[in-house]
Amino acid sequence: MTDITPLHDFIRAMTRLAEDGATEARWLAEGGALLRRLVATDTWLPEACAEPGPRYRQYLLHCDPVERFSVVSFVWGPGQRTPVHNHTVWGLVGMLRGEEISTEMVAGTPMRPGQVDRLHQGEVVAVSADTYDIHVVENALPDRASISIHVYGGNIGAIARSVFDPGTGARTRFVSGYDNAAVPNLWDRSREMAAA
Repeated sequence: MTDITPLHDFIRAMTRLAEDGATEARWLAEGGALLRRLVATDTWLPEACAEPGPRYRQYLLHCDPVERFSVVSFVWGPGQRTPVHNHTVWGLVGMLRGEEISTEMVAGTPMRPGQVDRLHQGEVVAVSADTYDIHVVENALPDRASISIHVYGGNIGAIARSVFDPGTGARTRFVSGYDNAAVPNLWDRSREMAAA
């Protein structure tokens, strides 16, 4: 059985940030440091939230009860990529396994590439509606899956967002949802308590 204690500890620390009324700047700085610590090891992610599919998958790991933040694992098979999309909320992306490329898309007809980030294992980058919000993400590895852990300032699977036609810049509303029907049980600490 996978030991999800690091995820449990991460969510507790993120909840403390929420309870402190963290500003976006604090979420990105302090939350980024917490996420960097979480993705430093990859043994904690349950296998059910690490399975690739015929398209990239988005597995909900946790959503704050009042939707102040959510934690998601993205699993990218070889050659998989998102459409050009936005978030409308702050976000953090930490590379757990493999590598991914995030390319900012700048408005125009056609849209043009901006900043390009290649994330390697253990690295974390931020996205924000105020700075770097419209992008396309893809698996950088042609021969195996990559997994990144995303944290967003809301319940990202239920937020109305947009995908964009890169040729025209035209936007279409979308809600991403999640690929799992159940989330990891973070709160069964019975083994830990029995051993104490």
